[in-house]
Amino acid sequence: MTSLITLLFMAVFFAVMLWIGLRSRRHASDVNGFVLGSRQVGPWLSAFAYGTSYFSAVIFVGYAGQFGWNFGLASTWIGLGNAFIGSLLAWLILGRRTRIMTQHLSSKTMPDFFGTRYESDKLRTAASLITFVFLIPYTASLYNGLSRLFAIAFPGVDYAVCVILMAALTGVYVILGGYMATAWNDFIQGIIMLFGIVAVIAAVLGDNGGLALAMEKLATGPAGGWQYASFLGADPLFLLFVVILTSLGTWGLPQMVGKFYAIKNESSIQKGTVISTLFAIVVAGGCYFLGGFGRLYDIDVKAEGFDAVIPRMLSSLPAVIIGVVIVLVLSASMSTLSSLVLTSASTMTLDLIAPRRKKPLAEKRQLLIMRGFILLFIAVSALIAIKQAKSRSLFIAQMMGVSWGALAGAFLAPFLYGLYSKRTTKLSVAVCFLWGVGLETVQLLVSLGVLDLSGSGLLSFVFKNSIYSGVIAMVGGLILVPLCDLCSGKLRPVHVEEMFSAYDERRTVDITDNLGK
Repeated sequence: MTSLITLLFMAVFFAVMLWIGLRSRRHASDVNGFVLGSRQVGPWLSAFAYGTSYFSAVIFVGYAGQFGWNFGLASTWIGLGNAFIGSLLAWLILGRRTRIMTQHLSSKTMPDFFGTRYESDKLRTAASLITFVFLIPYTASLYNGLSRLFAIAFPGVDYAVCVILMAALTGVYVILGGYMATAWNDFIQGIIMLFGIVAVIAAVLGDNGGLALAMEKLATGPAGGWQYASFLGADPLFLLFVVILTSLGTWGLPQMVGKFYAIKNESSIQKGTVISTLFAIVVAGGCYFLGGFGRLYDIDVKAEGFDAVIPRMLSSLPAVIIGVVIVLVLSASMSTLSSLVLTSASTMTLDLIAPRRKKPLAEKRQLLIMRGFILLFIAVSALIAIKQAKSRSLFIAQMMGVSWGALAGAFLAPFLYGLYSKRTTKLSVAVCFLWGVGLETVQLLVSLGVLDLSGSGLLSFVFKNSIYSGVIAMVGGLILVPLCDLCSGKLRPVHVEEMFSAYDERRTVDITDNLGK
């Protein structure tokens, strides 16, 4: 019964995705339309595209299970941090200035922004390579957790079938419709995620006698304890680091910041800020709140891993709820996957291949290359995910863990200061690139056991895991860039004043658009 209901839900879901891809083809006839939706994307689509790219199956299955088990109900702070730092503040601080500056510079990608803003092709190339190297394992991680949920609904079906099906359908609608297809699908997938997470929380709480009784069980149960039902949880310092990494990190991720490039106008930014924040409160807050009750279930996390927590919580629920969860996780994964592969393909085409051609690439040629890269990236990520599931490769698992920290550590500070400070120089950006990637490379070596820093005092704390090193990479970059600027003032871009004139440009609007004072 569960398999039949889930299969029905999935069939409807996939049919809608493909229909949107076909309908969006007219928006993908040129590069600007394919990559940015011609910068005409409204508030609802932009907000949902941002939110669904943010929250994937990694959060619902992996992070919610792991941090819910470690922190209890205090893990809800992670979701609220994602909402207010990763969404609200990101839109308020980055949204408007990103839209204005990137249009003024004609930038379509984050590496393109670095190259034009800092007048350096070397920075553009470096940013492109960093994006390519670290987005691929991050993309592969989106499939994590699907195998356990799939086994509940379709026992005996190979996990590879799920991965290939998801990858193929995502590839079809992204290749057909580009950014607008992903934006419309993100909107529908976001609605599924909103209703799905509310339904799952209600079902789990109902299965445990309601909220009050569930909290009492959590505080007094054999696997629980008062700290798991408390305000700050069992490890407040680690909790703080998780909040910072998962919230502030989005400010430096190319696939997240790219949503601000495409938004339509001032009104869309204001509305999108509110919509995106409310979406994050429900989805992220709900995921981590749900994970906080994981200790009410009989799970051996040492033997089964943290990815078993959420599936075990859901296994006894009605077939309809399990079907909703499968579609919810597919929605979360496919929306993030589409955003990542579009970001990777556009970066490789526009920032690595096109600038090195002696003759300018025609628009149709660029679109063809981008579509080819989308196909390649999806295929590679699917193969990595299948290999990881079958071989449990330690290298792949650790690469996935350091990807977020490396991207955010390298890009966050140069992008933020590039929007606000005229003093930021090429040298400080290069130093930050080296800092973020270098720190996370050391983290990878430590995680693999190649390098032992366990008795090195401060270093052992920094490289305790990828969460600590990721936060230090981001915060360190915010400190390093202005310090380097003090020593390299002569390396400021020549045309920086003209770039910042975009913020002072005056435009006349109709009274129907702006009533004035």
